[in-house]
Amino acid sequence: MSIFPENFLWGGSTSAEQIEGAYLTDNKLLSTADMMTLAKKGKSREITTAIEEKKFYPTHKAIDFYHHYRDDIKLFAEMGFSSYRFSIAWTRIFPHGDDNSPNIVGLKFYDEVVNLCLKYKITPIVTLQHFDTPMGLQKYGFWESRKVVDFYIKFATTVLKHFKGRVKYWLTFNEINNMTTMPWNAGGISLNANQDTKEFAAYHQLLASAKVVKIAHQIDSGNKVGMMYNGHFSYPATSNPKDIIGNQEFQKKLLFYADVQARGYYPSYKLKELERNNIKLPIKSGDITSLKEGKVDFISFSYYLTHVCGAKTKGVIKGLNGLDTGYTNPYLSKSEWGWPIDPEGLRYGLNLLYDRYQLPLMIVENGLGSEDKVVDGQIHDPYRIKYIREHLLQLEKAINYDGVEVLGYLTWGPIDLVSASTGEMKKRYGFIYVDVDNLGQGTFARLRKDSFYWYKKVIQTNGNYLITEKRGDC
Repeated sequence: MSIFPENFLWGGSTSAEQIEGAYLTDNKLLSTADMMTLAKKGKSREITTAIEEKKFYPTHKAIDFYHHYRDDIKLFAEMGFSSYRFSIAWTRIFPHGDDNSPNIVGLKFYDEVVNLCLKYKITPIVTLQHFDTPMGLQKYGFWESRKVVDFYIKFATTVLKHFKGRVKYWLTFNEINNMTTMPWNAGGISLNANQDTKEFAAYHQLLASAKVVKIAHQIDSGNKVGMMYNGHFSYPATSNPKDIIGNQEFQKKLLFYADVQARGYYPSYKLKELERNNIKLPIKSGDITSLKEGKVDFISFSYYLTHVCGAKTKGVIKGLNGLDTGYTNPYLSKSEWGWPIDPEGLRYGLNLLYDRYQLPLMIVENGLGSEDKVVDGQIHDPYRIKYIREHLLQLEKAINYDGVEVLGYLTWGPIDLVSASTGEMKKRYGFIYVDVDNLGQGTFARLRKDSFYWYKKVIQTNGNYLITEKRGDC
């Protein structure tokens, strides 16, 4: 008997801007991701208003999946993937974002990706927007503008119709709650923008998501559409009531996005917050109904770490995952990039989301960023195996002991890719090594790591290898 459910989805996740490269190939134009430079040590990635020759933009080359996708998906199949999550670049389909008709060459590329997945019996899971709003929409103010909702709906509808019958699982926005922490990534909004702008942009994305959920169900009743939450889970600093309340406030600041997408309305605590700040949402006739009718079918989320929060956790929260909350956790070790490692936090997060929404869950990102070393043509990464093993054992407990319904587990990323937080290549997550450095130099050759073979055994046994490897049965 398997320790994971029958038909459990095993696989990995990537995004277009972090793997594809070919940023101006076959009619594709610039997205917000293409304007972000490689971060200098100890600093954030710079966002430029135009491409500057002396600066390096990691997405422009990435790992050149655009020309290597056949070999890469074949490697995923060799590992035994039953699912692969990737995003469709809006700027490959509608290069300016507001074009009258789609770019046929762009659709053809994703045709080949999807068809190859299906050939290998890999279930494609498609994210419609993953940190790559078209720069052509800047003239409208990006997601601050209501017009962008309609452009997104046109893009999503085009893709949903095109892949009808071939793609069943869809995610509307990647880590939509990043509009609070990294608004440029989430939707082309400056971190320094006023609160009205950020709230309007968040509202428009939530509305766009709801409308697309309904459209997806109309196009194909078999479609399953999920939201994607950046898994910010936190513990109170102490049992002091002030720290309990401080932690609760932190969680609500980010969980509100999931509340809207799963429940179909703005929660009362968020409405009170907007009222206190004299912010009036740009609600139009029919919007309330759209939010209600566009509730998601499942909740997907990323998980890398947990936070500690309390009375000191105030003000603007910045950063992708390693957020500064004013506290650290003395009970946890950290990765090379300073992110706390907390496998039990995954079980905690699974229970929190399932208790709150009673919807099926899917883990679509989990992994360890580390600087791997090639020694005699091999990469020994026991630290990555340990990380994933410990998280999977906690996932098993959440399923079998706690009764949480989980559809699948997809790592980030199954192949080395550009880091969203720093733009680095040396911060490697993959089971597959890609010979390219931080400045895009290298052979781009692919090399299997030790973790490749380990994850293959886990998938082959539907997780039972996690138990038998301790006994030496395999």
